[in-house]
Amino acid sequence: MRGLPWPAKVYLVVVIGAAAVLVGRIVVVPGQLAGVGDYATLLVLALLFLVCESMPTLLNVEQFAVSVSFSAALAAVVLVGPEGAAIVGLTAVLSVRPGLPLVKRLFNGAQFAICGYAAGKVYQFFGGVTGVPRVNDFEALVGPYAVAAALFVPLNIVLTLTMVRLASTERAERMPARGMAQFLLSYFGYATFGLLVAGLWATVASISAVLVLLPLFIARWAFGQYHAQQRSYDATIAALCQAVETKDYYTRGHCTRVSLASTMIAQEIGMGAERLRAIRYAGMLHDVGKLGVPTKVLQKDGPLTEEEFAAIQLHPMRGLEIVRGIDFLDEAFAGIMHHHERHDGRGYPMGLAGDEIPEFARVIAVADAFDSMTSDRSYRGARPVEVAVAELHKGAGTQFDPVMVAAFVRALEREPWQPPRKASPPPTDETETTTKDHDDPTMPIEVVSGP
Repeated sequence: MRGLPWPAKVYLVVVIGAAAVLVGRIVVVPGQLAGVGDYATLLVLALLFLVCESMPTLLNVEQFAVSVSFSAALAAVVLVGPEGAAIVGLTAVLSVRPGLPLVKRLFNGAQFAICGYAAGKVYQFFGGVTGVPRVNDFEALVGPYAVAAALFVPLNIVLTLTMVRLASTERAERMPARGMAQFLLSYFGYATFGLLVAGLWATVASISAVLVLLPLFIARWAFGQYHAQQRSYDATIAALCQAVETKDYYTRGHCTRVSLASTMIAQEIGMGAERLRAIRYAGMLHDVGKLGVPTKVLQKDGPLTEEEFAAIQLHPMRGLEIVRGIDFLDEAFAGIMHHHERHDGRGYPMGLAGDEIPEFARVIAVADAFDSMTSDRSYRGARPVEVAVAELHKGAGTQFDPVMVAAFVRALEREPWQPPRKASPPPTDETETTTKDHDDPTMPIEVVSGP
């Protein structure tokens, strides 16, 4: 807690204090615990919640994990009422997850207690009856349960994300609306497990928890495998980028920034989640073909010969050859292969024009040129964003797709670009710096003919 910003500390104290007052009232005020009903049911649900909470799924966001424990909390809403649901949620404090700090245990327990109690009250308000439902009662509890879940899930997410936002010292990444909708839908899907536990309780009692536990953990395992796969993909891409950027001191970070700018354009033109992921990879790997271009050509001072320029022009095809075996790149292949095509057909390697150029390539071409202009190079300093945008407008319709230029300008108006820090002179033992950049539209490469 010592390292938290003061707004996060205040928020933490408020949430934990509210939960302490709530649970204290349940325990101290006569008659409150009577609403819980069967203590054996409460104990089983608390154990189910604790097991799920102790084994969350780590996401591909550092220090962030998600568990399906709220399914047990929602079952408690039906079986043991709002007071019981608050106590079940409070058991998150006892999570045996290794390395989880006490302050996070307290926050998790507090916010789950608040969510469980609030959902229980809403469930009762809409006519839900607390206790083990009979077979004929099941249909009547579906509506109140859906309303309770509709409160529990967003409230849980808001309380948690507020804490994450206040505790983070870095700018939070904006989650697309479609991504947030998919995230909420997956949570609501897990919420149905709580209804299943409550419905089965009348016939198989506590065994229902075991019956539901198995598919819950299979779902958790699948969820974890998916994110582990995503992390391995990211590590593969990062390793390839690092290999490319070791060829030039001044272009370090270029691939990451092109990926970011490409994603901004893609979001602006409405690409879906899968295509956003693919274009992020394409932006990272667009120059991987430089690994196949002799370093002496990249670093040559002065005009290039036709053969040397041909080697530069082949780098998109070299890039495709290098990554062809990575099947998860999908549409990214087209972005890597064609990001140096021009809208007027004078680009390379295929000389495609207009709509013949794959959409990914038209996006990356704009992002690539923009980052090249707004970054330091060995032969010039970084140009201001306004100058780079003016250059993009100048090339719209000839070098760049005007639709992509307009989309990027709109994205920049909403989310201003953060240019990279000024590059310090390379170390004395650093000799790998280029004297030209084929991505820079303001400094075209000179080519000489003949010997």
